[in-house]
Amino acid sequence: MSKISIIIKTLNEATNIARAVQSALAAIADYEGEVIVADSASTDETVAIARQFPTSVVVLESASQRRCGVGPQLGYQYCKGEYIYILDGDMELDAGFIRKAVGILDHQQDVAGVGGYIHEMRTDNLELKGRVKRFQRARRKDKLDVDCLNGGGLYRRVAISQVGYLSDRNLHAFEEYDLGARLRGAGWRLVLLEDKAVDHYSYVMGTWSLLWHRVLSGRFLSCGELFRAAMAGQYVGRLLREVRIVPLSIGVWVYWALAIVVAQSALPSLTLLVALGIPVIAMAVRTKSLNLGLFSVITWHLSAGGFVVGVLRSRCSPNAVIASRLVHSVDREAADPGRGPLYAGAGLESGIYPVWSKQPAAQR
Repeated sequence: MSKISIIIKTLNEATNIARAVQSALAAIADYEGEVIVADSASTDETVAIARQFPTSVVVLESASQRRCGVGPQLGYQYCKGEYIYILDGDMELDAGFIRKAVGILDHQQDVAGVGGYIHEMRTDNLELKGRVKRFQRARRKDKLDVDCLNGGGLYRRVAISQVGYLSDRNLHAFEEYDLGARLRGAGWRLVLLEDKAVDHYSYVMGTWSLLWHRVLSGRFLSCGELFRAAMAGQYVGRLLREVRIVPLSIGVWVYWALAIVVAQSALPSLTLLVALGIPVIAMAVRTKSLNLGLFSVITWHLSAGGFVVGVLRSRCSPNAVIASRLVHSVDREAADPGRGPLYAGAGLESGIYPVWSKQPAAQR
């Protein structure tokens, strides 16, 4: 077993993948480790670029299975590390953080995962600005333990095995929260350090372009999907207390039901107009920005609509093997992991490289 597996989840990250892979290889240079690129059927040069490095590259068989929860679980099917780090393809990992996180996991046996500060390199749209504010609120200086490790973290394999799977493949978002809830329910701790873990090079999109991208990608179904996952995992009460957007989505339906009842008694058009304006004004005052207030309210309504659809969507077993192809490997053993017919005959389309570890270059 390797000490560390770094799973890089990707979808059309040709611009960023080389930087992500190089940072991951540097982070495991002091350990016996492996880097696995788990690609969700990219249509750009992501896979071709990743194959130029000493990494394993696995590709999702069907693009219809794309979800945020698929990538980590796909990589988990192939990895062998005692500790597992989840890295987005548009992130650059800090090697110093990995050393500190490994030290914590080595010495604190009740800790399942360690995360760090996500440094946003681009905050030119309202979603990213809001994300930064939420992360800052979560970074309580008087407390290390957190509900989940948003943006990635280093996890203990034994803990993941205990709760059944790394990432719920049914989720379009909130896969980190679902994992955190399952781990905490099993008695494990999650620790968030103030140390920087990664630089995050997010979408180069404006606010409304990014919002439309979220709609097309199905992200707004995630509240309902997470609620279904919570029902299966028996943590609904915890979910309603800890994930603000879920009760907000339910609250939007209640709010408009009450507004319609009131509107039927007198001045329906004016009543509904006032009902529409109140949350926008309230959020504009709270955020000190009319644009951010409007963006927040629109997001609530999209999430409310997606909540119903997400709850009604059918679920497949999170433990089910994800159909995939191994297109490049640094380990001959990975070519035949012995995990069922989906892996048989995958074949290698390029040369074999040894595991990237702390060895003299002449021995690699």
